[in-house]
Amino acid sequence: MIKRLIGHATCRLEHDAVLGSRARIKNARGATDKIVVGRHSRILGELFTFAHGGEIKIGEWCYVGEGTRIWSAASIVIGNRVLISHNANILDSLTHPLGAAARHQQIREIFTRGHPREISLDESPVTIGDDAWIGAGAMVLRGVTVGEGGVVAAGAVVTKDVPAFSIVGGNPAVLIREIPPDER
Repeated sequence: MIKRLIGHATCRLEHDAVLGSRARIKNARGATDKIVVGRHSRILGELFTFAHGGEIKIGEWCYVGEGTRIWSAASIVIGNRVLISHNANILDSLTHPLGAAARHQQIREIFTRGHPREISLDESPVTIGDDAWIGAGAMVLRGVTVGEGGVVAAGAVVTKDVPAFSIVGGNPAVLIREIPPDER
């Protein structure tokens, strides 16, 4: 809020894009063009880029629900007309190192100096295709592509690609069915 008041941009909003009153933009990189929200989109959740890298690109007519976190250390690209329900998580990295000593070092640095500018979190880009739907409480993890028109069921944990026009669910998410052409 302070950054907004003093004029420090945290993201780029295209025409008619809206940040809800409880939306949170955390751009540790400090580069406005690393978080872009497309025309007519509504963001009610949290968008976060790590200090060492990351970018979030959200297309047109998208919705990001309350409590949803989209955290990028590499790249998260969300197509057009994508609906992301409440309390979902989309992550393109591990967010912390696997080793206990490295995790402790990272946390110490975050607590004392802010997010580290040099760290490896096993990043791998995430892509969500046009017209996809991510259900409430779902998790889409690093390296995943959700194909065009794909549906991720509520509470699913997606660790592998979702084919276009398919529904996945469970933990780990598995194919439930393909959406027939007349329902697309």
